[in-house]
Amino acid sequence: MNDSKFWSEVSYQIMREVDQAITPLVGEKEAGETVKMGADGTPTKLIDLVAEEKVVEVLEGAGRPLTLVSEEIGRIDIGSGSPEVVFVVDPLDGTNNAVKNIPAYGISLAIAEVTDPDRSMTIHDIELGFVKNFATGDIYQAIRGGGASLNGQDISTSSRTDISKSSIGAYIYRADMEKVDKLCKMVRRMRILGSVAVELCYVADGTYDAFLDIRGNLRIVDVAAAKLIVEEAAGLVTDEHNQPLNGKLNVLERTSIIASGNSEVHQELIRLIGGI
Repeated sequence: MNDSKFWSEVSYQIMREVDQAITPLVGEKEAGETVKMGADGTPTKLIDLVAEEKVVEVLEGAGRPLTLVSEEIGRIDIGSGSPEVVFVVDPLDGTNNAVKNIPAYGISLAIAEVTDPDRSMTIHDIELGFVKNFATGDIYQAIRGGGASLNGQDISTSSRTDISKSSIGAYIYRADMEKVDKLCKMVRRMRILGSVAVELCYVADGTYDAFLDIRGNLRIVDVAAAKLIVEEAAGLVTDEHNQPLNGKLNVLERTSIIASGNSEVHQELIRLIGGI
């Protein structure tokens, strides 16, 4: 990717400034007030809006043409000239956690280089990914072909292959409870934290053995960065039917997801939930 250093620096600036902007709102009742409907069709809370406005401000100051895809604002072009990159951003993943000061909420930044302006870009085009858990300060990042790291240290996924000894993260709101029940009986531990980007990064560093969301309603925007981070840490990411994720980079694109530390756990999860 051209200018990966520049765009990484911009991403770090975004993470710092969004963190500073939302900190006074974390745990405050007003943070959870609905201020509008987002471009993705879900309510935008005050703390979401503050986070996204800071993202836009930093990108406008970057001085380079780009396209921003973000949950609340949708898709906008910033700067003059043909966009050099597409920034796919979830300014605040885990909004309800931030409102209640539950320490699992953060930002997701994914960057794809524009090589053909006429081609519709997909999650497969993402070349840089960053996720920061604002509650802990941890920063996960990856560059395609260059591995993944946590706070500058290389990370890799879990090598545990026995599903009965595995710790699994999940998002199961309005999910198929028959599948969830089957899964809970087979794994050692199930965790539900409410921040998909952060939890996927827990797969990348081996904290989780796997993570899944089988509702089919997960936004591509939410996982664009973390997917790359998991894969660069030697993990696997597919939908529940064991097909690669390749959704378009827009706020309306939805998917299911299974991310695992290794192929043995991944295939066992696919079998357990009856995806294939």
